[in-house]
Amino acid sequence: MHAVEVNFDGLVGPTHNYAGLSYGNVASLSHATAHSNPREAVLQGLEKMKAMHALGLAQGIFAPHARPDINVLKRLGFSGSDNQIIAKAYKTDPILLRACYSASAMWTANAATVSPSADTLDGKVHFTAANLNNKFHRSLEPTTTSALLGAMFNDPHYFTHHPHLPEQGFFGDEGAANHNRLSDHHGANGLEIFVFGASSFNNELPKPTKFPARQTLEASHAIARLHQLKNENQLFIQQNPEVIDQGVFHNDVIAVANGNVLLCHEQAFLNQATAIKQIKNNYLGGLPLHIIEVPSNKVSVSDAVSSYLFNSQLITLPSGAMLLVAPQECQRNKAVNNYINELLADENPIEQVRFFDLRQSMQNGGGPACLRLRVALTEAELAAVNPAVRFTEEKYTQLVTWANTHYRDSLSSDDFADPQLLIESYQALDQLTQILNLGSVYPFQL
Repeated sequence: MHAVEVNFDGLVGPTHNYAGLSYGNVASLSHATAHSNPREAVLQGLEKMKAMHALGLAQGIFAPHARPDINVLKRLGFSGSDNQIIAKAYKTDPILLRACYSASAMWTANAATVSPSADTLDGKVHFTAANLNNKFHRSLEPTTTSALLGAMFNDPHYFTHHPHLPEQGFFGDEGAANHNRLSDHHGANGLEIFVFGASSFNNELPKPTKFPARQTLEASHAIARLHQLKNENQLFIQQNPEVIDQGVFHNDVIAVANGNVLLCHEQAFLNQATAIKQIKNNYLGGLPLHIIEVPSNKVSVSDAVSSYLFNSQLITLPSGAMLLVAPQECQRNKAVNNYINELLADENPIEQVRFFDLRQSMQNGGGPACLRLRVALTEAELAAVNPAVRFTEEKYTQLVTWANTHYRDSLSSDDFADPQLLIESYQALDQLTQILNLGSVYPFQL
């Protein structure tokens, strides 16, 4: 079955800011309270989308969420008009207000877990929005994410949507950032690898001691059941707790997979030799499987986290060659850049690298892979996707104009007291719903 991988990149929201809300995300914490540039951030993301489209790749667009989240502030006891609610929250609980302004939904690798139709018993593409219950600001996302996914993939003949898992911490789910898939090609029967940080119920499995494990084994099992995966299509592997404590808060900060290639650090998984053997034994393809383990003496975990080498996108080009889409930080880091040059010279399918300036996202703890949700689609399934969320040159021009019209070029936590920021943000999304034909996905009225 022929299929293509479509990357649906998250548009950075108008309230993109550095609030340092994500404990365990080293980059996010280190840039807390710095001034952000929302306009530069969204334009950087759009530039990456345009470059991928120019390479002949199918590219999609994932809309941001409405921020600030006034409804949750009301649920937490703030009353009055929108302006009054913001003023009260800014005065009495500015940390809570910062969380309600978060634009973290830009990292759509956390939006959902997706299983292509080649792997599911009913032959449909399955989506489960992530509950993101480990962080308050991200736990506000699942309902809108589900609405957006429903507006994008709205044909029930091809697509099945599942509600997010229960909010209790036992079922912590952070989406595709902890999910890899290996196959001969995107339309082939694939091995879906669920990488979990800890188990909620099995205390014999180790846990990190400094930073939280955000993906649980129980959540991964539940998603595999919901997606009706065949037994041979699923494998569960634990992330190394020691690297979680070094700032590897998601698996996509230490490993990336595409087609028949898995690029991972040698410390990525617990009992790595056994984990690699399991992957090899369970791989369903006929092509040679390339598992590339990056040694610590060439790239340390610290360098991997600071450069986001493994949060690069690994993409199959129309020619069949693989491209590494990396942040510029990889080029600036001497050890990482040397390793990438070595990688390209070795015998493996990765033949090219492109570096992108994503500084605004990187400083908040998200690289190229964080910004996209991968969806493998057959021709019929791709034709059933809402056409308005497909990237085109015309759409790019339209969105650049939209961003330059509605986005500020500087934002600090003091700006959260400005009621005009809410109006600007909501007006931007109101226009975006028309550009992307999203209907009534946002819970506000202008």
